[in-house]
Amino acid sequence: MAEAEVVDNSGRSGRDSQRGAEEGQRRARIGELEAEVERYRQASEDALQQLDWCIGYMHGAGKRGIARSLSRNRAYIRTHLLRRAEQPVPSQEMNEG
Repeated sequence: MAEAEVVDNSGRSGRDSQRGAEEGQRRARIGELEAEVERYRQASEDALQQLDWCIGYMHGAGKRGIARSLSRNRAYIRTHLLRRAEQPVPSQEMNEG
């Protein structure tokens, strides 16, 4: 027995309406996920900025060993977890210059 398609007043079949609704739900979910990714990206950037501040503070306080350790941690986070190019912190630039 063949399944009958129901056509609404707009001329679209029930299946087309369902597909359209599913596509709308998919797009809404993608939008939610993109917003969540952006929140995590912003949080990681903020955390790296705080770590930069800590490194500078430790360097300025004469705790260069701690600053170096934090700097290595920062480099690891940036290159391996965030998959971004390593970026020197201000205290590294002063030492090299």
